[in-house]
Amino acid sequence: MCLAIPGKIKSTELQYDGKVRMAKINFGGITKEASLEMLPDAKIGDYVLVHVGVAISIVNEEEARKTFDYLREIGELGDLVDVDEYIPKKDN
Repeated sequence: MCLAIPGKIKSTELQYDGKVRMAKINFGGITKEASLEMLPDAKIGDYVLVHVGVAISIVNEEEARKTFDYLREIGELGDLVDVDEYIPKKDN
């Protein structure tokens, strides 16, 4: 089974001779690059679901938090060391 993981867009730029829109995305302390080609409206600060290096959907903070809560519950956060700082907080 493959998962799409939520991350927060930190920056965007055109790469590959200006043909591909890419983003640096923070996944709870780990920053990776992903293509934004499927999400032309995605912008800095948005949470996106990333699957195999491609952002496939924009999600809200609540959805990102729920996903990280679930991943923590099943022990699948792996190397995401400062995920508590990254995860959107519940409004109480």
